[in-house]
Amino acid sequence: MCLVFVCDEDERVLQRQAAPGACPYCGGMVQALDVESQWRFCFLPLYFKTKRRYYCTLCTRRLIVQ
Repeated sequence: MCLVFVCDEDERVLQRQAAPGACPYCGGMVQALDVESQWRFCFLPLYFKTKRRYYCTLCTRRLIVQ
């Protein structure tokens, strides 16, 4: 039985930098990551999007900015 994956999602970290503020859970430093996500169909890129995500450096939780 041959199973072929024709769709793929790839995420890549472009840049890391310190963000202002502290983690509300542990008080650690917050780090901002610029992440590029890419969807491919049969090895052809279809969709690119860059997002900024915030993580704590001590407890490694993803923080949501509201």
